[in-house]
Amino acid sequence: MPEGRLGRLARLGLGGLTTGARLLVGRDSDGAATAAAELLGTLRGLAAKAGQIASYVDGFVPEEHRASFDKALSTLRANAPTSAPAAIRARIEEELDAPIAQLFARFETEPFASASIGQVHHATLTDGTEVAVKVQHPGIDRAVLADLDNAGVLESMLGNLGGRKFGSKQAMTEVRARFLEELDYELEAARQERFRALFPDDPKIRIPRVVPERSTKRVLTSVLHHGVDLDTAALRPEPERHAYAETLWRFVFGGNLIGGIFNADPHPGNYLFGDDGEITFLDFGCVIELPNVGVARAMHRAAIARDEATFRDGVRTLLGTKPGGYEDWALDFSRRCFEPLFASPFHVDRAYNVDLVESMRGMKREILFKKGMNFVPLPPGMLFMNRLQFGFYSVLGRLDTTVDYAAIEAALLSTVP
Repeated sequence: MPEGRLGRLARLGLGGLTTGARLLVGRDSDGAATAAAELLGTLRGLAAKAGQIASYVDGFVPEEHRASFDKALSTLRANAPTSAPAAIRARIEEELDAPIAQLFARFETEPFASASIGQVHHATLTDGTEVAVKVQHPGIDRAVLADLDNAGVLESMLGNLGGRKFGSKQAMTEVRARFLEELDYELEAARQERFRALFPDDPKIRIPRVVPERSTKRVLTSVLHHGVDLDTAALRPEPERHAYAETLWRFVFGGNLIGGIFNADPHPGNYLFGDDGEITFLDFGCVIELPNVGVARAMHRAAIARDEATFRDGVRTLLGTKPGGYEDWALDFSRRCFEPLFASPFHVDRAYNVDLVESMRGMKREILFKKGMNFVPLPPGMLFMNRLQFGFYSVLGRLDTTVDYAAIEAALLSTVP
Protein backbone atom coordinates (compact mmCIF):
# COMPACT_ATOMS: atom_id res chain seq x y z
CA MET A 1 0.00 0.00 0.00
CA PRO A 2 1.64 3.26 -1.09
CA GLU A 3 1.42 5.81 1.73
CA GLY A 4 2.93 8.98 0.19
CA ARG A 5 0.85 11.65 -1.50
CA LEU A 6 2.70 11.63 -4.83
CA GLY A 7 2.84 7.84 -5.01
CA ARG A 8 -0.90 7.52 -4.37
CA LEU A 9 -1.75 10.32 -6.77
CA ALA A 10 0.36 8.69 -9.49
CA ARG A 11 -1.32 5.32 -8.97
CA LEU A 12 -4.77 6.91 -9.09
CA GLY A 13 -3.88 8.85 -12.24
CA LEU A 14 -2.48 5.80 -14.01
CA GLY A 15 -5.44 3.73 -12.92
CA GLY A 16 -7.87 6.32 -14.24
CA LEU A 17 -6.13 6.41 -17.60
CA THR A 18 -6.09 2.61 -17.83
CA THR A 19 -9.76 2.29 -16.89
CA GLY A 20 -10.78 5.02 -19.32
CA ALA A 21 -8.79 3.49 -22.16
CA ARG A 22 -10.36 0.08 -21.66
CA LEU A 23 -13.83 1.58 -21.74
CA LEU A 24 -13.16 3.70 -24.82
CA VAL A 25 -11.17 1.17 -26.82
CA GLY A 26 -13.11 -2.05 -27.14
CA ARG A 27 -15.68 -1.17 -24.48
CA ASP A 28 -14.02 -3.59 -22.07
CA SER A 29 -16.25 -3.06 -19.05
CA ASP A 30 -15.16 -6.27 -17.30
CA GLY A 31 -11.45 -5.53 -17.65
CA ALA A 32 -11.84 -1.89 -16.61
CA ALA A 33 -13.92 -2.82 -13.58
CA THR A 34 -11.48 -5.52 -12.45
CA ALA A 35 -8.51 -3.16 -12.83
CA ALA A 36 -10.32 -0.43 -10.88
CA ALA A 37 -11.23 -2.82 -8.04
CA GLU A 38 -7.66 -4.10 -7.76
CA LEU A 39 -6.21 -0.59 -7.73
CA LEU A 40 -8.64 0.86 -5.18
CA GLY A 41 -8.34 -2.18 -2.94
CA THR A 42 -4.55 -1.94 -2.93
CA LEU A 43 -4.61 1.79 -2.17
CA ARG A 44 -7.18 1.36 0.66
CA GLY A 45 -7.99 4.60 2.50
CA LEU A 46 -10.30 7.08 0.81
CA ALA A 47 -9.64 5.50 -2.59
CA ALA A 48 -11.12 2.18 -1.44
CA LYS A 49 -13.97 4.03 0.26
CA ALA A 50 -14.82 5.71 -3.05
CA GLY A 51 -14.84 2.32 -4.74
CA GLN A 52 -17.13 0.91 -2.05
CA ILE A 53 -19.60 3.75 -2.57
CA ALA A 54 -19.59 3.19 -6.32
CA SER A 55 -20.21 -0.52 -5.72
CA TYR A 56 -23.64 -0.08 -4.17
CA VAL A 57 -25.02 3.45 -4.74
CA ASP A 58 -27.48 3.41 -7.63
CA GLY A 59 -26.59 5.81 -10.43
CA PHE A 60 -22.88 6.34 -9.66
CA VAL A 61 -21.75 4.04 -12.49
CA PRO A 62 -23.21 4.46 -16.03
CA GLU A 63 -25.93 1.92 -16.76
CA GLU A 64 -24.04 0.24 -19.62
CA HIS A 65 -21.13 -0.61 -17.27
CA ARG A 66 -23.12 -1.21 -14.09
CA ALA A 67 -23.16 -5.02 -14.14
CA SER A 68 -19.38 -5.28 -14.65
CA PHE A 69 -18.50 -2.72 -12.01
CA ASP A 70 -21.03 -4.07 -9.52
CA LYS A 71 -19.52 -7.54 -9.81
CA ALA A 72 -15.89 -6.38 -9.58
CA LEU A 73 -16.34 -3.73 -6.91
CA SER A 74 -18.41 -6.05 -4.74
CA THR A 75 -15.07 -7.44 -3.55
CA LEU A 76 -14.39 -4.05 -1.97
CA ARG A 77 -17.88 -4.04 -0.47
CA ALA A 78 -17.42 -7.45 1.13
CA ASN A 79 -13.69 -7.69 1.80
CA ALA A 80 -10.90 -5.29 0.89
CA PRO A 81 -7.29 -6.59 0.80
CA THR A 82 -5.91 -7.48 4.24
CA SER A 83 -2.76 -6.53 6.12
CA ALA A 84 0.00 -8.97 7.07
CA PRO A 85 -0.73 -11.07 10.19
CA ALA A 86 2.58 -10.12 11.85
CA ALA A 87 1.89 -6.41 11.37
CA ILE A 88 -1.62 -6.74 12.82
CA ARG A 89 -0.37 -8.73 15.82
CA ALA A 90 2.31 -6.11 16.49
CA ARG A 91 -0.25 -3.32 16.27
CA ILE A 92 -2.62 -5.00 18.76
CA GLU A 93 0.14 -5.76 21.26
CA GLU A 94 1.54 -2.23 20.99
CA GLU A 95 -1.88 -0.61 21.41
CA LEU A 96 -3.05 -2.83 24.30
CA ASP A 97 0.41 -3.13 25.87
CA ALA A 98 0.36 -6.90 26.35
CA PRO A 99 0.90 -10.12 24.38
CA ILE A 100 -2.14 -11.38 22.48
CA ALA A 101 -2.07 -14.60 24.52
CA GLN A 102 -2.73 -12.54 27.66
CA LEU A 103 -5.36 -10.35 26.04
CA PHE A 104 -7.50 -13.10 24.51
CA ALA A 105 -8.17 -16.76 25.24
CA ARG A 106 -8.36 -17.27 21.46
CA PHE A 107 -7.47 -14.98 18.57
CA GLU A 108 -7.96 -15.93 14.92
CA THR A 109 -5.06 -14.73 12.78
CA GLU A 110 -7.08 -14.62 9.57
CA PRO A 111 -9.56 -11.70 9.51
CA PHE A 112 -13.19 -12.41 8.67
CA ALA A 113 -13.71 -8.91 7.24
CA SER A 114 -11.56 -6.12 5.87
CA ALA A 115 -12.43 -2.58 4.81
CA SER A 116 -10.81 0.69 3.78
CA ILE A 117 -9.47 1.64 7.25
CA GLY A 118 -9.15 -1.62 9.17
CA GLN A 119 -9.83 -5.35 9.33
CA VAL A 120 -11.77 -7.48 11.82
CA HIS A 121 -10.75 -10.67 13.66
CA HIS A 122 -12.71 -13.22 15.68
CA ALA A 123 -11.48 -13.58 19.26
CA THR A 124 -12.61 -14.85 22.66
CA LEU A 125 -12.07 -13.02 25.94
CA THR A 126 -10.76 -14.86 28.97
CA ASP A 127 -14.32 -14.97 30.38
CA GLY A 128 -15.54 -16.79 27.25
CA THR A 129 -17.21 -13.79 25.55
CA GLU A 130 -16.90 -13.93 21.75
CA VAL A 131 -15.74 -10.60 20.31
CA ALA A 132 -14.88 -8.87 17.05
CA VAL A 133 -11.53 -7.07 17.14
CA LYS A 134 -11.23 -4.27 14.58
CA VAL A 135 -7.64 -3.22 13.91
CA GLN A 136 -6.45 -0.34 11.76
CA HIS A 137 -4.26 -1.24 8.79
CA PRO A 138 -0.66 -0.22 9.59
CA GLY A 139 0.19 2.96 7.69
CA ILE A 140 -3.46 3.79 6.96
CA ASP A 141 -3.24 7.09 8.83
CA ARG A 142 -0.50 8.30 6.50
CA ALA A 143 -2.39 7.01 3.46
CA VAL A 144 -5.59 8.85 4.46
CA LEU A 145 -3.66 12.08 5.06
CA ALA A 146 -2.06 11.70 1.63
CA ASP A 147 -5.48 11.18 0.04
CA LEU A 148 -6.81 14.28 1.79
CA ASP A 149 -3.85 16.30 0.51
CA ASN A 150 -4.67 15.06 -2.99
CA ALA A 151 -8.28 16.00 -2.38
CA GLY A 152 -6.97 19.51 -1.70
CA VAL A 153 -5.68 19.59 -5.27
CA LEU A 154 -9.14 18.60 -6.52
CA GLU A 155 -10.72 21.30 -4.32
CA SER A 156 -8.47 23.90 -5.92
CA MET A 157 -9.53 22.73 -9.38
CA LEU A 158 -13.21 22.97 -8.43
CA GLY A 159 -12.65 26.44 -7.06
CA ASN A 160 -11.08 27.55 -10.33
CA LEU A 161 -13.99 26.16 -12.32
CA GLY A 162 -16.83 27.45 -10.20
CA GLY A 163 -15.38 30.31 -8.20
CA ARG A 164 -15.96 30.86 -4.53
CA LYS A 165 -19.72 30.41 -4.89
CA PHE A 166 -19.14 26.69 -5.40
CA GLY A 167 -18.27 26.40 -1.72
CA SER A 168 -15.62 23.76 -2.36
CA LYS A 169 -13.23 24.98 0.34
CA GLN A 170 -15.90 24.65 3.03
CA ALA A 171 -16.93 21.24 1.70
CA MET A 172 -13.37 19.92 1.65
CA THR A 173 -12.77 21.21 5.20
CA GLU A 174 -15.73 19.18 6.36
CA VAL A 175 -14.64 16.10 4.38
CA ARG A 176 -11.15 16.32 5.90
CA ALA A 177 -12.51 16.60 9.46
CA ARG A 178 -14.93 13.70 9.09
CA PHE A 179 -12.45 11.28 7.52
CA LEU A 180 -9.77 12.10 10.08
CA GLU A 181 -12.33 11.22 12.75
CA GLU A 182 -12.65 7.74 11.21
CA LEU A 183 -9.06 7.08 12.27
CA ASP A 184 -10.01 7.56 15.95
CA TYR A 185 -11.51 4.32 17.26
CA GLU A 186 -11.95 5.81 20.75
CA LEU A 187 -14.31 8.38 19.26
CA GLU A 188 -16.08 5.63 17.31
CA ALA A 189 -16.53 3.59 20.49
CA ALA A 190 -18.20 6.54 22.22
CA ARG A 191 -20.52 7.02 19.25
CA GLN A 192 -21.36 3.33 19.14
CA GLU A 193 -22.44 3.44 22.78
CA ARG A 194 -24.43 6.61 22.12
CA PHE A 195 -26.41 4.83 19.41
CA ARG A 196 -26.91 1.83 21.71
CA ALA A 197 -28.49 4.15 24.27
CA LEU A 198 -30.92 5.48 21.64
CA PHE A 199 -32.53 2.10 20.98
CA PRO A 200 -32.62 0.25 24.33
CA ASP A 201 -36.10 -1.20 23.84
CA ASP A 202 -36.22 -1.91 20.10
CA PRO A 203 -35.98 -5.71 19.71
CA LYS A 204 -35.08 -5.45 16.01
CA ILE A 205 -32.17 -2.99 16.30
CA ARG A 206 -28.96 -4.50 17.68
CA ILE A 207 -25.78 -2.51 18.28
CA PRO A 208 -22.78 -4.41 19.66
CA ARG A 209 -21.52 -3.48 23.12
CA VAL A 210 -17.98 -2.05 23.18
CA VAL A 211 -15.35 -3.80 25.31
CA PRO A 212 -13.44 -0.72 26.56
CA GLU A 213 -10.57 -2.60 28.24
CA ARG A 214 -9.65 -4.11 24.85
CA SER A 215 -10.08 -0.88 22.84
CA THR A 216 -7.79 2.04 22.02
CA LYS A 217 -7.47 4.68 19.33
CA ARG A 218 -6.44 2.02 16.76
CA VAL A 219 -8.11 -1.14 18.12
CA LEU A 220 -11.86 -1.46 18.75
CA THR A 221 -13.25 -4.60 20.38
CA SER A 222 -17.00 -5.26 20.47
CA VAL A 223 -19.21 -8.20 21.42
CA LEU A 224 -19.60 -10.46 18.36
CA HIS A 225 -22.94 -10.60 16.54
CA HIS A 226 -23.97 -12.85 13.65
CA GLY A 227 -26.14 -12.39 10.58
CA VAL A 228 -26.22 -12.56 6.78
CA ASP A 229 -25.19 -9.88 4.30
CA LEU A 230 -27.45 -7.65 2.19
CA ASP A 231 -27.14 -9.80 -0.94
CA THR A 232 -28.45 -12.81 1.00
CA ALA A 233 -31.16 -10.77 2.76
CA ALA A 234 -32.35 -9.45 -0.63
CA LEU A 235 -33.16 -13.04 -1.68
CA ARG A 236 -35.43 -13.75 1.27
CA PRO A 237 -39.26 -13.79 1.00
CA GLU A 238 -41.02 -10.43 0.69
CA PRO A 239 -42.37 -10.35 4.28
CA GLU A 240 -38.81 -10.65 5.62
CA ARG A 241 -37.49 -7.98 3.24
CA HIS A 242 -40.39 -5.74 4.29
CA ALA A 243 -39.47 -6.18 7.97
CA TYR A 244 -35.81 -5.37 7.22
CA ALA A 245 -36.79 -2.15 5.44
CA GLU A 246 -38.92 -1.10 8.42
CA THR A 247 -36.02 -1.70 10.81
CA LEU A 248 -33.58 0.24 8.62
CA TRP A 249 -35.95 3.22 8.46
CA ARG A 250 -36.46 3.21 12.26
CA PHE A 251 -32.71 3.12 12.85
CA VAL A 252 -31.84 5.93 10.43
CA PHE A 253 -34.65 8.30 11.30
CA GLY A 254 -34.74 7.37 14.96
CA GLY A 255 -31.14 8.55 15.08
CA ASN A 256 -31.92 11.67 13.05
CA LEU A 257 -35.16 12.84 14.61
CA ILE A 258 -34.87 11.50 18.15
CA GLY A 259 -31.13 11.60 18.80
CA GLY A 260 -30.20 14.45 16.46
CA ILE A 261 -27.37 12.37 14.97
CA PHE A 262 -26.90 10.17 11.93
CA ASN A 263 -24.47 7.49 10.87
CA ALA A 264 -23.31 8.81 7.51
CA ASP A 265 -21.83 5.53 6.25
CA PRO A 266 -24.69 3.32 4.98
CA HIS A 267 -22.25 0.79 3.50
CA PRO A 268 -24.03 -2.58 3.08
CA GLY A 269 -21.22 -4.33 4.95
CA ASN A 270 -22.24 -2.40 8.05
CA TYR A 271 -25.47 -4.41 8.39
CA LEU A 272 -25.94 -8.01 9.58
CA PHE A 273 -29.43 -9.30 8.85
CA GLY A 274 -30.97 -11.74 11.31
CA ASP A 275 -34.43 -13.28 11.66
CA ASP A 276 -37.82 -11.51 11.73
CA GLY A 277 -36.49 -8.11 10.63
CA GLU A 278 -33.66 -8.03 13.16
CA ILE A 279 -30.54 -6.12 12.02
CA THR A 280 -27.17 -5.58 13.71
CA PHE A 281 -25.66 -2.19 12.90
CA LEU A 282 -21.87 -1.87 12.70
CA ASP A 283 -19.25 0.86 12.15
CA PHE A 284 -19.86 4.27 13.70
CA GLY A 285 -16.74 5.99 12.40
CA CYS A 286 -18.62 8.67 10.44
CA VAL A 287 -21.33 10.13 12.68
CA ILE A 288 -22.70 13.64 12.16
CA GLU A 289 -24.62 15.91 14.52
CA LEU A 290 -27.83 16.90 12.74
CA PRO A 291 -28.09 20.71 12.45
CA ASN A 292 -31.45 22.28 13.35
CA VAL A 293 -33.13 19.07 14.47
CA GLY A 294 -36.29 21.05 15.30
CA VAL A 295 -36.56 22.23 11.69
CA ALA A 296 -35.92 18.68 10.46
CA ARG A 297 -38.73 17.34 12.63
CA ALA A 298 -41.10 20.01 11.27
CA MET A 299 -40.17 19.06 7.69
CA HIS A 300 -40.81 15.38 8.33
CA ARG A 301 -44.14 16.11 10.03
CA ALA A 302 -45.14 18.27 7.06
CA ALA A 303 -44.23 15.46 4.63
CA ILE A 304 -46.29 12.95 6.61
CA ALA A 305 -49.24 15.38 6.56
CA ARG A 306 -48.59 16.11 2.84
CA ASP A 307 -48.34 19.80 3.67
CA GLU A 308 -46.33 21.07 0.70
CA ALA A 309 -46.11 24.74 1.79
CA THR A 310 -44.81 24.04 5.30
CA PHE A 311 -42.35 21.51 3.91
CA ARG A 312 -40.93 24.03 1.44
CA ASP A 313 -40.59 26.64 4.18
CA GLY A 314 -38.62 24.10 6.20
CA VAL A 315 -36.25 23.44 3.29
CA ARG A 316 -35.59 27.17 2.89
CA THR A 317 -34.84 27.50 6.61
CA LEU A 318 -32.66 24.39 6.82
CA LEU A 319 -30.55 25.20 3.75
CA GLY A 320 -30.58 29.00 4.13
CA THR A 321 -31.39 29.50 0.44
CA LYS A 322 -32.12 32.75 -1.41
CA PRO A 323 -34.69 33.22 -4.20
CA GLY A 324 -33.24 32.09 -7.53
CA GLY A 325 -32.43 29.07 -9.62
CA TYR A 326 -30.58 27.23 -6.86
CA GLU A 327 -33.44 27.60 -4.38
CA ASP A 328 -35.93 26.35 -6.97
CA TRP A 329 -33.78 23.28 -7.56
CA ALA A 330 -33.16 22.69 -3.83
CA LEU A 331 -36.90 22.78 -3.12
CA ASP A 332 -37.65 20.39 -5.96
CA PHE A 333 -34.80 18.01 -5.11
CA SER A 334 -35.68 17.91 -1.40
CA ARG A 335 -39.30 17.23 -2.25
CA ARG A 336 -38.27 14.28 -4.43
CA CYS A 337 -36.04 12.93 -1.65
CA PHE A 338 -39.07 12.98 0.68
CA GLU A 339 -41.33 11.15 -1.75
CA PRO A 340 -41.27 7.97 0.42
CA LEU A 341 -43.16 10.01 3.06
CA PHE A 342 -45.40 12.14 0.83
CA ALA A 343 -46.48 9.10 -1.21
CA SER A 344 -46.34 6.50 1.58
CA PRO A 345 -46.65 3.50 1.29
CA PHE A 346 -43.73 3.74 -1.12
CA HIS A 347 -41.50 1.35 -3.06
CA VAL A 348 -37.90 2.60 -3.18
CA ASP A 349 -36.36 1.18 -6.37
CA ARG A 350 -33.35 1.68 -8.61
CA ALA A 351 -35.15 4.01 -11.04
CA TYR A 352 -36.07 6.37 -8.21
CA ASN A 353 -32.52 6.34 -6.83
CA VAL A 354 -30.87 6.92 -10.22
CA ASP A 355 -33.19 9.87 -10.83
CA LEU A 356 -32.01 11.50 -7.58
CA VAL A 357 -28.32 11.04 -8.46
CA GLU A 358 -28.83 12.38 -11.99
CA SER A 359 -30.66 15.40 -10.60
CA MET A 360 -27.71 16.17 -8.32
CA ARG A 361 -25.28 15.88 -11.22
CA GLY A 362 -27.36 18.22 -13.32
CA MET A 363 -27.45 20.77 -10.53
CA LYS A 364 -23.66 20.76 -10.22
CA ARG A 365 -23.42 21.68 -13.89
CA GLU A 366 -25.94 24.47 -13.42
CA ILE A 367 -23.99 25.91 -10.48
CA LEU A 368 -20.76 25.93 -12.47
CA PHE A 369 -21.98 27.46 -15.69
CA LYS A 370 -25.20 29.42 -15.10
CA LYS A 371 -25.50 32.96 -13.77
CA GLY A 372 -28.12 34.14 -11.31
CA MET A 373 -28.32 30.83 -9.46
CA ASN A 374 -27.89 32.47 -6.02
CA PHE A 375 -26.04 29.40 -4.81
CA VAL A 376 -25.32 29.08 -1.08
CA PRO A 377 -22.95 26.44 0.34
CA LEU A 378 -24.55 23.51 2.13
CA PRO A 379 -24.76 23.95 5.92
CA PRO A 380 -22.42 21.76 8.01
CA GLY A 381 -23.55 18.14 7.98
CA MET A 382 -25.67 18.38 4.84
CA LEU A 383 -22.88 17.19 2.54
CA PHE A 384 -22.77 13.90 4.43
CA MET A 385 -26.57 13.79 4.58
CA ASN A 386 -26.44 13.42 0.79
CA ARG A 387 -24.05 10.49 1.21
CA LEU A 388 -26.50 8.89 3.64
CA GLN A 389 -29.48 9.63 1.40
CA PHE A 390 -28.05 8.04 -1.74
CA GLY A 391 -26.49 5.07 0.05
CA PHE A 392 -29.43 4.32 2.35
CA TYR A 393 -31.98 4.49 -0.46
CA SER A 394 -29.78 2.18 -2.57
CA VAL A 395 -29.80 -0.38 0.25
CA LEU A 396 -33.60 -0.11 0.48
CA GLY A 397 -33.80 -0.52 -3.30
CA ARG A 398 -32.11 -3.91 -3.06
CA LEU A 399 -34.75 -5.09 -0.60
CA ASP A 400 -37.40 -4.44 -3.28
CA THR A 401 -40.46 -3.89 -1.07
CA THR A 402 -43.25 -1.39 -0.40
CA VAL A 403 -43.40 0.08 3.12
CA ASP A 404 -45.57 2.62 4.96
CA TYR A 405 -42.63 4.82 5.95
CA ALA A 406 -44.94 7.65 7.07
CA ALA A 407 -46.50 5.41 9.71
CA ILE A 408 -43.06 4.45 11.05
CA GLU A 409 -42.03 8.08 11.35
CA ALA A 410 -45.32 9.19 12.88
CA ALA A 411 -44.69 6.72 15.70
CA LEU A 412 -41.13 8.02 16.16
CA LEU A 413 -42.16 11.68 16.14
CA SER A 414 -44.92 11.08 18.68
CA THR A 415 -42.19 10.71 21.33
CA VAL A 416 -40.58 14.15 20.79
CA PRO A 417 -41.83 17.78 20.77
